[in-house]
Amino acid sequence: MSDSASKLNVMSFTGKNKILHLGWIAFFLTFFMWFNHAPFLSAIGDTLNLTKDQVKTLLILNVALTIPARVIIGMLTDNFGPRIVYSCILFFGAIPCFTFAFADNYTVLAVSRFLLGLVVEGFVGGIRLMSEWFPANDHGAAEGVYGGWGNFGSAAGAMLLPTIGIILISIFGGDESWRYACAFSGVISMLYSFIFYKMVRNTPKGATYFKPKKLGAMTVTSKGDFWLMMVFKLPMYLALALLAWKLSPNGVSLLSSTAVNIIYIGLAVLYVYEFISSYRANNEVFTSEVPEVHRYQFKQVAILNILYFATFGSELAVVSMLPLFFQETFGLSVVVAGLVASSYAFMNLMSRPGGGILSDKFGRKKVLMILTAGLAVGYFAMGMVNSSWPLVLAVVVAMSCSFFVQAGEGAVFAVIPLIKRSLTGQFAGMTGAYGNVGAVVYLTVLSMVSYQVFFFVIAATAVVGFATLFFLEEPSGKIVEVMPDGTLAEIQVG
Repeated sequence: MSDSASKLNVMSFTGKNKILHLGWIAFFLTFFMWFNHAPFLSAIGDTLNLTKDQVKTLLILNVALTIPARVIIGMLTDNFGPRIVYSCILFFGAIPCFTFAFADNYTVLAVSRFLLGLVVEGFVGGIRLMSEWFPANDHGAAEGVYGGWGNFGSAAGAMLLPTIGIILISIFGGDESWRYACAFSGVISMLYSFIFYKMVRNTPKGATYFKPKKLGAMTVTSKGDFWLMMVFKLPMYLALALLAWKLSPNGVSLLSSTAVNIIYIGLAVLYVYEFISSYRANNEVFTSEVPEVHRYQFKQVAILNILYFATFGSELAVVSMLPLFFQETFGLSVVVAGLVASSYAFMNLMSRPGGGILSDKFGRKKVLMILTAGLAVGYFAMGMVNSSWPLVLAVVVAMSCSFFVQAGEGAVFAVIPLIKRSLTGQFAGMTGAYGNVGAVVYLTVLSMVSYQVFFFVIAATAVVGFATLFFLEEPSGKIVEVMPDGTLAEIQVG
């Protein structure tokens, strides 16, 4: 293998670098499709005569399914590999994209938006894929490029989809360009699913793909970690309950009181079921001590969950609402507001890889503390933006804030693969789900308060995340995994 193929080199398209490029393009297309509605919110509302509350509810629905889906996709990835899982998501995820594009009533629009939350779950598979192809000293950089360049799909959508819609409507006719633009993103994703499946392998040739000892619930290595894990699973159910409340007669009245009560009961039953399943998968920790060589600390995952709640959760929420924020605050057109708002997500090209690279070079914990502090200050500054500000200054503040947000995301996922390789998909799934929990919470807050208060709330949660970082332990030494033949393999992590 050539030297360029054996090292992380974004200018190379061979070896592991080819996998990096195929991975970030897949993630880019899922984001491009997932946020295809963002630049068209006002046009969609006008087409179907939606209220402002209904439009904001679409933003919440867009991230709702991602909460349980990320955990499930994480388990599937660890057991079946990212190649097949990601390919299926790219192909089948396009279907609700088509139903959204040609919806003729709010119910179809809302259900399609809810199901579209599935498309971005390939992210989890990509995190595992990068950890298989790149060594520990390049994990932060590889995960950062994968996540950052992939996340740029939302900015690309904001910049390109309005123009694509205009071009397509000039070819096919009609007067609703947003429908063509949204459908276009689904077609591209479906076509790329075949390319990804054909060209990607789960591991380098000759390498072992480590799988969890048990299929299903996440395994922990101590009694204390079991209880901590169950506490951290609860907010995912509460976020879904919050969504149900938002859809009830107390919110947008999309669901009846009876339906919402059934959902509440169902969520409670599911949590009890997951508790029982998790206990069965981990009952050994209550009867015997796990050998030290196989232990990991779940508190590492818990802290990263909180940080991703504030980083990626806020990014999802802000990317969803920022075009509308600039449009209403500065009186911009749909196209111009989309271009201006894309400046926030545009920073992903540099920020998320930068966060990973800084973590590789200067230490995971130190970098996370600096970036989280900057995140809090950045959102406080965004909360000060109003119509009296020069537009250029508002854009500079948004871009500065987004640097800390996205660099923080890169730094979080520089740590995830270094905890326990065989559980990387499940860790990534749970931490990623917390990002979606954050988005649901923040967007629900947005539906009840002003834009300024919305930004201040995010800043406050970033301060909480900063406080938890004092309990994070820097990954070091080696982690041990079991080979298929029962022998032990050591993986250097620091």
